[in-house]
Amino acid sequence: MTRERLAIRLVARDSSRRVYSRGVNRAQVRAFDLMRNFSTGTAILALLLGGFLTFATDSDSMGWQVTFALIALAVGIPHGALDHLVSMPRGSRTKLTLFIVAYVLIALVAVVAIMTWNVLGFYLVVLMSALHFGIGDTAFLAERDRLHDRPVASRWSQVSYAVAAGSTPVIIPLVNEKSTSALAMVNKELINWHRGADLWLLRLTLTALIFCIVIQVVTRRNREAFDLFLLGLVALLVPPLVAFAIYFGTWHALRHTARLTLNLDSSQRAYQRGDLVGALRAAVFPGLPALFATIGVSVGIIYFGGNDISDDFLWTLLVVIWALTVPHMMVTARLDKEALAKSSS
Repeated sequence: MTRERLAIRLVARDSSRRVYSRGVNRAQVRAFDLMRNFSTGTAILALLLGGFLTFATDSDSMGWQVTFALIALAVGIPHGALDHLVSMPRGSRTKLTLFIVAYVLIALVAVVAIMTWNVLGFYLVVLMSALHFGIGDTAFLAERDRLHDRPVASRWSQVSYAVAAGSTPVIIPLVNEKSTSALAMVNKELINWHRGADLWLLRLTLTALIFCIVIQVVTRRNREAFDLFLLGLVALLVPPLVAFAIYFGTWHALRHTARLTLNLDSSQRAYQRGDLVGALRAAVFPGLPALFATIGVSVGIIYFGGNDISDDFLWTLLVVIWALTVPHMMVTARLDKEALAKSSS
């Protein structure tokens, strides 16, 4: 083969690889944009529908709120079920088994701790959730910037976004004037969890939110500023139970699912075919058994504890979800660190 022909073949192969890589990247970009736009749209819909139902029904009615919350929580539960697939070395059954055993044991210890020390456990849940949500959403945006081949946000912008994105959907619904009825529905021992500091916490969180929105605008991250503004409206205006569940199930979980597709071989193969739906399906369907397992465990705790399922199911389900968040947060911390490290390079 002449040098000229070899050079032509190498150039053609390199060009083919670039086209292939651009095709995969475009599919990934579409997945991230879809999840972001869908989560934003769901938050807007929650504002409109939640406001309508609040005015159209008895203000003290919790029926529709519990229904909405359970649906949103159910949507969000599967997103953490594939942690073992993105965190463990391939081909090591022993390590995989040990990982799963440790994961379950940590969750069980967390369940017992929260069920035993309700208020203290709740403090830890609030802090843990705020950290996990804020860092996770910031990592999602960093991955999206990288896929779009755009300049990443400054470290100052990222930190401020993480603070507001984590604290707003967690703290504001728990301390606004509508939180008492929601906490009474979940667990009456939590009603005064803030020990009278509710107004102080509300003002502090709102001040931080406004300050962080200004930072996003100054650093020209206008879409991020809008996201934070929207999260603030949902937290303030939508009934607390619904506000948290909507955020967990249709904001945090969906964005985390998009990030999962970058680490799952099955999703990557779908991206290679240009199959956006297939890539997302590969990150969702394998996690569905976790939904039924979580419900089963919650029912089992209530049954063996001799409690009434109609009174204790929501509280127990939330406890199980919070407990699963402990090992989930530990696992995803590595993915978050890698995403943010890539963004700063």
